[in-house]
Amino acid sequence: MATTLGDRLRELRARRGLTQEALAEAALLSADMVRKLEQNQRLTARMATLHKLARALDVETSVLLGAPTVLEPFGGAEPASLLALRQSVAPLREFPGLDGESEDLEPPTVARLKDRIRSTERIRRLGELTKITALLPALLADARTAARAHTGEDRAASYAVLAEAYQVAATTLTAFGKEDAAYTALERSLTAARQSDDPRLEIIGVSTLSWIFSKQGRVADAEQVAVRMAERIEPGFRSEPVDLSLWGILLLRGASAAIRGDRADTAEDLLSLAAAAAARIGTDRLDYATPFGPTNAGVATVNAYVDLGKPDKALQHARSIPGLAGLPPTWLARHYVDRALAHAELRQNAGATRNLLAAERTAPEWMRYHATARHLVAELRERELRRSSPIRDLAIRLQVEG
Repeated sequence: MATTLGDRLRELRARRGLTQEALAEAALLSADMVRKLEQNQRLTARMATLHKLARALDVETSVLLGAPTVLEPFGGAEPASLLALRQSVAPLREFPGLDGESEDLEPPTVARLKDRIRSTERIRRLGELTKITALLPALLADARTAARAHTGEDRAASYAVLAEAYQVAATTLTAFGKEDAAYTALERSLTAARQSDDPRLEIIGVSTLSWIFSKQGRVADAEQVAVRMAERIEPGFRSEPVDLSLWGILLLRGASAAIRGDRADTAEDLLSLAAAAAARIGTDRLDYATPFGPTNAGVATVNAYVDLGKPDKALQHARSIPGLAGLPPTWLARHYVDRALAHAELRQNAGATRNLLAAERTAPEWMRYHATARHLVAELRERELRRSSPIRDLAIRLQVEG
């Protein structure tokens, strides 16, 4: 079975009947790059490179990186909790003539639903993916029941909770490499948002849609949906901070997609606008479980430099970011991974390991399912000559194969 990036790349290329040269041409890369990856002479590559290869092979980027397997039961079947989440995103009652959720269930109160979605968001920020996966099916079912049973303001408020729950489901499924089910969840989130009492839910839903498109390798679509929504809601002089925050979040999504689509100039323009919005707000905010402000704008710039292949600039900028301790754990862990990628690109193995260990301390469960982090751990382990070392110990804890 394919266990490294090179193994998967070689296997997928063979399935498509492509030579290394043909794949390189389709991906607009050098044949030498493809050859070194397939021969495991290079164990990692920039995300922009991986997206190009995935598009040329007509697969999602997560397929190329390899979905995490630490929770897979013996035999390779999908874990029961993930299967339950898939079923709750697309329940039987959504298909005419099939049995589904009972119509006579007692609907929960709106207050109770709101408490549960807030609790779910707190767990999500901590990166406790298995706990989220276990909680979401019941929350989705209850929110659907409430939306069907309630009327007036309670019905609109129930749809708002349902929209957020579907959105959390979408991000959770994406984290597990299940972008197909995530897309279904996001579609249903946007449908519920339009029937809710909160017009901003559609905005944050489009931000999540952009992220999912990027994960699928649909970077042009990811940029387009984020930028179009940003243009639609562009704030004015009297706009509230939350509207500036949502606008900035969309700009960062668009910039990230533009970088992956080799549109560096566009990305820089979007990042500049986002930085201006963050400066105008003047403080870090957390709206709809998503941070935005001077800190997150700085973190996004570091991520951009990493993806652009400018590790020295990434590390230089990282030293000037204020307020990192205020970021949600998953955002902070992702920043540590970006730093680790930059150090690794500069062959600074100790710095890369140090930041990976910081990411693990910050969000240990999130680390186990983050494909890029696992990919980097595998590379650093191969560089390590000692039989016992922190990076080898980390690889064992993360159950990185090889």
